[in-house]
Amino acid sequence: MSSWRVLRRALCTAVETAAAPVTGSRWERLKKSKAAVWCRGLLTDYKEACREVVVGSRERPIKASIYFSLLGGTWACFYTRPDKQAFEATLLDCSGQLGLLSPWIRNGTSDGHIQSLVKLRNEGRLRVVSLGLLSLVYQADYDPDATLYEAECSNLSVPWRELHERVLDVGFVGRWWVLASKMKDYDVNEEAFKGLPAHMQATSPPSVQEVETSERLHKESWLPLAVEEEETETNIADRKEESVGDDSQMHALKEEQIQA
Repeated sequence: MSSWRVLRRALCTAVETAAAPVTGSRWERLKKSKAAVWCRGLLTDYKEACREVVVGSRERPIKASIYFSLLGGTWACFYTRPDKQAFEATLLDCSGQLGLLSPWIRNGTSDGHIQSLVKLRNEGRLRVVSLGLLSLVYQADYDPDATLYEAECSNLSVPWRELHERVLDVGFVGRWWVLASKMKDYDVNEEAFKGLPAHMQATSPPSVQEVETSERLHKESWLPLAVEEEETETNIADRKEESVGDDSQMHALKEEQIQA
């Protein structure tokens, strides 16, 4: 009975609303609609939030600067996150640098790491996953286009808890950090220096004074030789004496020929 009353009241209200004369223009009806009221409420909320942010920044500038720095750093990390194409380009660049060197000069660690990555890339087993602020490169067991049962079966796939054991590189702020560390001193073969004494195996960078001295000597080597005046006069006097001695010898030879 109560449900019937509720239904009758709803029908009566609908009939009265439909029979009521339409007043106002279409723009006024649009402004009074539920969508317009919701949009005005949303804009008001955003306006109040922006005003609170500005007021809070003026009251606590240090806290606001820290928050803005964190937001800016997060955006920069997200924007400079490297992708798969960047990793392949960096890998090929490093492989080309090592290819220009003789096998006797290459660093064994750098060469072995690059060769293993190139082999995985040729086999299609390199995977790059994006984690928002950074990217991870890990190795898979099979190529994604392989149609083997082991590659297609989801129950035989590598679980996520073993992903850290397969990670090969980390991309952050536009750089692949493991690859950069492996390529450090890639043109120095440490195996060639194992026969040297211990104090000769480790080298230290030159000091500032040694670098300045080397640069000064290098610049001086390109300057023309400066001959002093005293040395020039001495050389001229020696030449005159030599010429006088030669003339006297010639004169003596001529006299001996005449007498003979």
